[in-house]
Amino acid sequence: MSRYLALVPAAGHGSRFGAPSPKQYLQLNGKPLMWHTLRALAAVAAIDTVAVVISPNDEWFDDFDWDLPKLQVLRVGGASRAESVRNGLDALDCAADDWVLVHDAARCCLSADAVERLLAEVGDDPVGGLLALPVPDTVKRADAERRVAVTVSRADLWLAQTPQMFRHGPLRQALQGAGLDAITDEASAIERSGGKPLLVEGDAQNFKVTYPRDLALARAVLAARKD
Repeated sequence: MSRYLALVPAAGHGSRFGAPSPKQYLQLNGKPLMWHTLRALAAVAAIDTVAVVISPNDEWFDDFDWDLPKLQVLRVGGASRAESVRNGLDALDCAADDWVLVHDAARCCLSADAVERLLAEVGDDPVGGLLALPVPDTVKRADAERRVAVTVSRADLWLAQTPQMFRHGPLRQALQGAGLDAITDEASAIERSGGKPLLVEGDAQNFKVTYPRDLALARAVLAARKD
């Protein structure tokens, strides 16, 4: 029987955030931001292992008490997200047909309901799938002067989220070879291999903390759930 494992690439430096430490280690409600992410995944009963991929030269992880069940630390992070995921897949002790749920470390407001929905809807899909949201707003494409060049139809457009769930073997194979820098998520790697991942409706609260102003919203979401 196939197992479910979560893989969280967290070897980045968060350069857009402008903080003295990578954003995954910034304090959020008394814990590192990434602690909330890992806890959310560990709370899903079906997930056997939550593996976090950090840089071999990480200077911050050991400064915190993670105290989370199912946690496995893989110090094999690479220069890009795709490289970190590939290295993490290589280091995982699992079978080729086990499901791997790759999730952004900075999506700390992930809910168990969203993960359960992903597991249920993907089921035994031959390709796999990902959480995503239908685009709710009017979309504009800009020209070189940042003026509107055209209004793009939002029909059939989705915003990709994570987790993105694929079998270990096919995902590992999709991340081999050159061109990893052009791969921004696991679904695009599978697409490049000819697969068509299933889109599973996610949750607007499952946003990625990218800029300092996002921390306030994350605090509010987590505090509301606690209350």
